[in-house]
Amino acid sequence: QVQLVESGGGLVQAGMSLRLSCAASGRIYSTYATAWFRQAPGKEREFVAAISWSTWNTLYADSVKGRFTISRDNAKNMVYLQMNSLKPEDTADYYCAATPRGYSDLSGELARYSSWGQGTQVIVSS
Repeated sequence: QVQLVESGGGLVQAGMSLRLSCAASGRIYSTYATAWFRQAPGKEREFVAAISWSTWNTLYADSVKGRFTISRDNAKNMVYLQMNSLKPEDTADYYCAATPRGYSDLSGELARYSSWGQGTQVIVSS
């Protein structure tokens, strides 16, 4: 099992930037990919972005493409989500998640992700 801890959330104005961090520990070698999901009040959890640990492959939701960038630092076991041009509709709790080895492609399918962090809150004011 992989343990994930998010940080970096906060309150920002629309148009500003924020960077979220996800610290991974435990059986990282058993992980294929790490992703960010978000959940707004009253809404279902939705996929934001994913990155493979072994390649530089990335996947983004259409709603954040061009504004958000996911990256990783294998030496530090960290995954980041750089969020630019933030909009009020980006307001949500953001979760880091990991999927185990056995997959060969990135996916935003929530059921693939077996390890989850506790989340960090992002509020974007208009």
